[in-house]
Amino acid sequence: MSHAVAQRYAEALADVAAEQKNPEIVRTELGWLVDAYQESDDLRHFLSSPAINHAQKQAVIDKLAQKMALSQTVRNFLLVLTDHRRTELIEIIQRAFDAELNSREGIAEAYVTSARDLNDAEKHQVLQAFEQLTKKKIHAHFWTDPALVGGAIVQIGSTIYDGSLRDQLERMREKLSLE
Repeated sequence: MSHAVAQRYAEALADVAAEQKNPEIVRTELGWLVDAYQESDDLRHFLSSPAINHAQKQAVIDKLAQKMALSQTVRNFLLVLTDHRRTELIEIIQRAFDAELNSREGIAEAYVTSARDLNDAEKHQVLQAFEQLTKKKIHAHFWTDPALVGGAIVQIGSTIYDGSLRDQLERMREKLSLE
């Protein structure tokens, strides 16, 4: 339920950001806001407390927006979340907003896990191959896991491409045990 609600807020914010032609600014500022929200127990409690009235919350949000140099779009969005008692969803909304912008811009997030650190040329080769495969621009995040032995695993959305040596050995073992 909360993911569906967060998705609706993210889509609405993406619509406003696109209309105002500032989606990357909103993306950045929303990230700052989430960081502040995660780091400050006082801010979380203040924004979610039903004992604090709208005028008091608006005054603090205005000061926060000024101090953080937030755009009117992000300031207003925080007010809406506060008014509707949805501030606890801000982190989920941020992830949904990023995914929504990426989808609208034809960008896919890829999570690449390899057995060893890849050099820049290898990273470029992986990105190029998956951009051709998906017909999207790829933003990749790279990790290492020596347990893979060799090769790599790439996850794009819910699809996993397993080219690890560990997986190949496991399939070979299964095949040999069936014969």
